[in-house]
Amino acid sequence: MKAALEHYHARMRRVLDHIDRHLDADLDLEVLSGVAAFSKFHFHRQFTATFGLSVHRYVQLARMKRASYLLAYADAQSVTNIAMDAGYDAPDAFARAFRQRFGQSPSSFRNSPEWEPWLAAFGPLDNARSKLMKTFTTDDVTIRDVAPTKVAIMEHRGDPATLGATIRRFIAWRRAAGLHPKTSPTFNVWRSERRPSSPAAYSTDLCVGTDRPIEANGEEIKIGEIPGGRCAVLRVVGYTDNLEPAALYLYRDWLPASGEEARDFPIYCQRLSFFPEVPEHETVADVFLPLK
Repeated sequence: MKAALEHYHARMRRVLDHIDRHLDADLDLEVLSGVAAFSKFHFHRQFTATFGLSVHRYVQLARMKRASYLLAYADAQSVTNIAMDAGYDAPDAFARAFRQRFGQSPSSFRNSPEWEPWLAAFGPLDNARSKLMKTFTTDDVTIRDVAPTKVAIMEHRGDPATLGATIRRFIAWRRAAGLHPKTSPTFNVWRSERRPSSPAAYSTDLCVGTDRPIEANGEEIKIGEIPGGRCAVLRVVGYTDNLEPAALYLYRDWLPASGEEARDFPIYCQRLSFFPEVPEHETVADVFLPLK
């Protein structure tokens, strides 16, 4: 029974991966049921029962998430092109759907995103993807000797719902500084829990590795270092928006059983690939737990 269930879930994960990889293509029931190798007469109910969303709504949300990322973080893309990529025949239809979901027009969101409605809109998508989330084992954890890395830091302090605004500023600043992710590594240092008891207590650092002199260009940029030393490292592939399960596994499960002791530096991650540059299921991040 367990093997059969794992096989069933693998077929469903194959569908999600296909959707992510082919957001510009025809994703009707016949195509997706074929990817899963399920009968098209039952696939819709099977998908809804597994993920809590219909196939149609899941595809809509996945396309709309990519569109919202492009609006917020990719100024070079026109609203018309983003609308077409999201599966809409005309910008007006895209604008109506976007406003209905987020309470803003695409142009307004591009200029000044309101992140709380955005987070709420994608809650069902995140919940659906968590249904078949990979479970970690000790075989997934390696211990590395990590070299120290000098970093430029933009701090985010306060409500995590406003983190998107800090990320926008961070991306704009690093572009102006010529610190491209392909040549200058990207780190997040988590100085609080993902959901602290008070939103005001949320604290994380957005970091870019660089040895160059830094020009702040009007931003509050600090210079620091991610220290070298031994680290337990857990690689996460796919849907790296929420790395809390990986961090919890390292703290709660791996560390007590390993006999190791945590060092006095926060858990952090290095982001190795980014959505929407790659499909969401192909994003990669390494989570580091510093050890003594």
